[in-house]
Amino acid sequence: MTVGVLVMAYGTPRDRDDIETYYTDIRRGRPPTPELLADLVRRYDALGGTFPLRDITDRQVAALSAALGDGFVVSLGTKHSRPSVEDGVRDLAARGVERIVGLVLAPHYSRFSVGEYAERAAKAGAEHGLAVDTIESWHLLPAYVEFLAAAVHRALTTVPAGSEVVFTAHSLPQRILGTGDPYPVQLKETAAAVSSAAGISTWSVGWQSAGRTPEPWLGPDVLEIVRGRAVAGAAGLVVCACGFVADHLEVAYDLDIEAAAAAGVAEIPFARTASVNDDPAVMRALAGLVVDRVA
Repeated sequence: MTVGVLVMAYGTPRDRDDIETYYTDIRRGRPPTPELLADLVRRYDALGGTFPLRDITDRQVAALSAALGDGFVVSLGTKHSRPSVEDGVRDLAARGVERIVGLVLAPHYSRFSVGEYAERAAKAGAEHGLAVDTIESWHLLPAYVEFLAAAVHRALTTVPAGSEVVFTAHSLPQRILGTGDPYPVQLKETAAAVSSAAGISTWSVGWQSAGRTPEPWLGPDVLEIVRGRAVAGAAGLVVCACGFVADHLEVAYDLDIEAAAAAGVAEIPFARTASVNDDPAVMRALAGLVVDRVA
């Protein structure tokens, strides 16, 4: 039996000219205002006009494919760019797979994130007579926890002793708290597991990269944390963006530029841990989850 593996990721603009199309898709078909578009363009320009996520995602897909080996066919599907989730399912169907396992390149489950990927994949699969079984979360995957623990250790060597570690993920609308969504709990579970593995006791969780909508989003925001810890006289701050697995805009701009600048103004030592990207051990472990799913 040939198993299709649909690797799902957020997506990214191809180039500067594609930013508006990408942003419109994120906004569910509503074009951004000129001001919002200009701000997003400015953020990519601050990265040197580069769009790092697609290259990293391609490397992740290649590493997963190599780790899976014979009997598995791997395809990429993205939420907000091309190839879409539906494109990825269509590709797998055309290659003759008999079932599909979905794997989202995001460790924590929310109905508003991983849940949406799974719904789209299942609907697309049904159109081809294929069942799609999406792995809901991998926030306590041992190789992932071990990678982050080592990354935290390395980052702590660059700031004064006694610095605090803050674990962050992409914020979501605060209304998820009333639905029993496991997302905030899973972030805390990851933070606790990494802190235990790293042997650290001073840590907390926070949020970042909230959407620009009128409704409240989960907080505290990482920028509030940076300024608050500085006022409180903290020795330093390490941010472990454990909700992200790639050095994309939300990491390379929101943390490396924006949060680092806020720390500079507040005069608090600041560091950010390395991202998973295509780390071989983590990619092999994710491939192992897929193999276990079909065993």
